[in-house]
Amino acid sequence: MKNKYNYILPTIIALTLAVGIFIGGKLHFKDTPEKLFTTNSKKDKLNRLIDLIEYEYVDEVDTDSIVDVAVNNILSKLDPHSVYIPKEQMVEVSENMKGDFVGIGVQFYMDKDVDTIAVIRTIEGGPSYSKGIQAGDRILMAGKDTLFGRNLSNNEIVSKLKGKRGTKVKLKIYRKKENKTFSVTVKRDLIPIKSVDAYFMLTSDMGYIKVNRFAETTFREFKNALKELQKQGATKLTLDLRDNPGGYLGIAEKMADEFLEDGKLILFTKNKKGKIDNVYATEKGDFEDKPIYVLINERSASASEIIAGALQDNDIGTIVGRRSFGKGLVQREMALGDGSAIRLTISRYYTPTGRSIQRTYKKGHKDYYQNFTDRYHSGELVSVDSIKVADSLKFTTPKGKVVYGGGGIVPDVFVPIGSNEVEAVESLESLGFISRFVFNHLEEDREKYATYEKQDFVDDFKVDDIVFENFINYAEDIYQVKRLRLKYYDLEDQIKLFLKASLAEQLYSPNTYAKIKSSGDAMLNKVKELDNPSLIQKEEEIEN
Repeated sequence: MKNKYNYILPTIIALTLAVGIFIGGKLHFKDTPEKLFTTNSKKDKLNRLIDLIEYEYVDEVDTDSIVDVAVNNILSKLDPHSVYIPKEQMVEVSENMKGDFVGIGVQFYMDKDVDTIAVIRTIEGGPSYSKGIQAGDRILMAGKDTLFGRNLSNNEIVSKLKGKRGTKVKLKIYRKKENKTFSVTVKRDLIPIKSVDAYFMLTSDMGYIKVNRFAETTFREFKNALKELQKQGATKLTLDLRDNPGGYLGIAEKMADEFLEDGKLILFTKNKKGKIDNVYATEKGDFEDKPIYVLINERSASASEIIAGALQDNDIGTIVGRRSFGKGLVQREMALGDGSAIRLTISRYYTPTGRSIQRTYKKGHKDYYQNFTDRYHSGELVSVDSIKVADSLKFTTPKGKVVYGGGGIVPDVFVPIGSNEVEAVESLESLGFISRFVFNHLEEDREKYATYEKQDFVDDFKVDDIVFENFINYAEDIYQVKRLRLKYYDLEDQIKLFLKASLAEQLYSPNTYAKIKSSGDAMLNKVKELDNPSLIQKEEEIEN
């Protein structure tokens, strides 16, 4: 069983981190007279080659696809973060970084049993929400497009539901719990893509904010959350940047500025010509001179590392978790004129002490990401003593704390990854299995949960043994491994917590989900211990 979990977790992590890497092939053009190229510059050579293929090659060739391969191959010779974004992907990429898109405002999945779209939840305040569409509804048609019985992909479904802002689409809905079909016209509108997943009071005086990326709207979302928490009495903050791959550099600079005094160095960048640009904090910060904890893990990268590094090097707050990814390169997105674009590395950034946290990529892109998986097998995610640092990359903060460059931010306080079994349960969640089970469970009797007020659910609801047993049966069917039953019984409390959190997300909001799950979060419990050691000691005494 242990070998099975050891296989599952690194695979999931490696797939997550490999997004964005495109590996092209090589072009071969045999017996081409050299004189065709002697008068052309190196920059003209590629254009000449494409022309020759288009006009002289024996078979018809899609030269656009060849150009894409060529661009990918060129960028693959640079660094792992200089990438090509094809035209067909640019809309999705732009929406994700802009922080909104135009649609009808539903979260859904394709119900494979009956091949139709099942609404998981509607976005509060969105078009579908205001029209009374409910969780569990099936969307049968959008305009004249039939959406059931066609084995459509998620992308195909989204293309039918999205459109220009202000346009209307007539939806045909089947409501299972009432066994009726009806039509409703929805006007498409801007739907926010939240980058602040959750915020709530972690303790009586400490707020918690979870940020999943750094998009155009992230700083505004963060400020709104921070202000709300301060109204609730927050004088301390936990900023959760786990699994945050980064985003806009400028947004990270603004967020770091909230915690640093005027004039403190946030970072500096250096380009190929040696030009150095320093970025300093301003007097605008609303959370200076207050306790702050920053959570990072092996999937925290780029802009996340900028914030962690800026605070750590200025002796502000406490960095908690595991060594971050190690991306110290800055990209600029540049359009190529046909709707596609490249993200090209234009400089390196350095933390205030002068360290670069970029990991080496001299052995190629595959090794760059495989090196991450090696962290898991080396034991680094379990023991702080397994983290490899180089004395030649040692730096010292103003207060004498030793920090290291060359491969991510090493936290001030290390928290190991969970056991293989615990991580396997979390993988079930990350792959959507728990969410799918919970949706099916709710479909059996949604009225059972309709009587719960949100706070009553958070405080009082408990997942019973019947639901737990049904989930084990469901999980065994997925993995086709009967021995999971014994392992899952050892993790009953954690699984029930996950199930309750997923129920809360579908019934109420992602924020409620995060709040429930926080009670079983090892890093958050470590923060509480660091903030109030006597409280933890009292709890242990009570338990004993």
